[in-house]
Amino acid sequence: MARGKTIVEKILGEHASKEVSANDFVVADVDVCFAHDGTGPLAIRQLQSLGMEKVARPERTIMFMDHASPSPRKELSNAHLLMRSFAKKTGIQLSDVGCGVCHQIIAESHANPGDIVVGADSHTCTAGALGAFATGVGSTDMAIVMALGKTWFLVPETFRIRVEGRIPRMVFAKDIMLFLIGQIGADGATYKSLEFSGDSISGMDVAGRMTLANMAVEAGAKCGLFSSDEKTESYLKEHGREEAFREVYPDEDARYERLIGIDVSGLSPMVACPDAVDNVKTVDEVEGTRIDQVYIGTCTNGRIEDLRVAAKILEGEKRHTDTRLIVIPASTETYLRALREALIETFIEAGAVVMAPSCGPCVGVHQGVLGNSEVCLSTQNRNFRGRMGNPEGLIYLASPATAAATAIMGEIADPREV
Repeated sequence: MARGKTIVEKILGEHASKEVSANDFVVADVDVCFAHDGTGPLAIRQLQSLGMEKVARPERTIMFMDHASPSPRKELSNAHLLMRSFAKKTGIQLSDVGCGVCHQIIAESHANPGDIVVGADSHTCTAGALGAFATGVGSTDMAIVMALGKTWFLVPETFRIRVEGRIPRMVFAKDIMLFLIGQIGADGATYKSLEFSGDSISGMDVAGRMTLANMAVEAGAKCGLFSSDEKTESYLKEHGREEAFREVYPDEDARYERLIGIDVSGLSPMVACPDAVDNVKTVDEVEGTRIDQVYIGTCTNGRIEDLRVAAKILEGEKRHTDTRLIVIPASTETYLRALREALIETFIEAGAVVMAPSCGPCVGVHQGVLGNSEVCLSTQNRNFRGRMGNPEGLIYLASPATAAATAIMGEIADPREV
């Protein structure tokens, strides 16, 4: 008798038109594929060199300009020209400068439960929050996905992450994920599927799930997956896509390589210290560390829910005189909602610089590159040396709440005390 299946086994099996199990190799149809201005030009040139400048599913292929948005130098401007030209030639969708971060827009407008989503970026796994198998590939693999509409996968083994307990005040999904990565290590789930479950997950909104899924790759995972439920359906309805809802869940007798339980009821705000995402400490262990720049945004924590948390702490306050504060909404939709809710006004009155939707300083191209010996606390997902454009800078990672509290105090601060 066949054993039950995990979520990743079910989705890959459906798209390969056969029953599959962990460690099988499959060729599967891809529902959505995308690249951005850091990886898209490489994929386009690869297609051109192979004489295959075509796209199998132009209506579900997207090029995003988000990593250098707007372009800070001529080389990147020329890359944008190549992407625009390719989009016109092939009929694919183009998300131009200022529209937002690819992972946020994929969740808002493209990824559906049960889909396979492939992106030329490691944080493509963000869409796993909606019950899609979403994973990153290299630019050459992306070229073939665009041209053929399919690619190969090794079906990953699955770690089941069961999160239980009432989440304490001023503790968020970012803190839970940093805690998990600190426990298993930055390579503790290499090429695994992280399947999240438990009471804490059931009560968590899709924005929080997106943060967990986004950082699955920071533990080495191939994807981060969630069963679809009423929260998923509500999110899709909010974005005018309720017809895309379907139930996606593991079988009760699914086989897992590892079971990991987390009780969040006693969890504190967490901070990842330089220069590794698994160098994790509680906020009280690093409280008082001088910070030159705070960045609130990115595909990890630039959603409207994140901005609301930060604005509530910053309302009526001012950033520390010696600490810069940068806020960047993750998408145009998020920006407009933040405007309507007067969150942008709150940020500006607090002394923040608010910029158009993009990745911003996260990748170190522009809009907040660190100076020598400067220290940044950011809501992004990576803090390796040089990530923000200068190997002489230092990066701490934390939730929007901790970031907002830190901006006020000018040093790492516990949001529970501000």
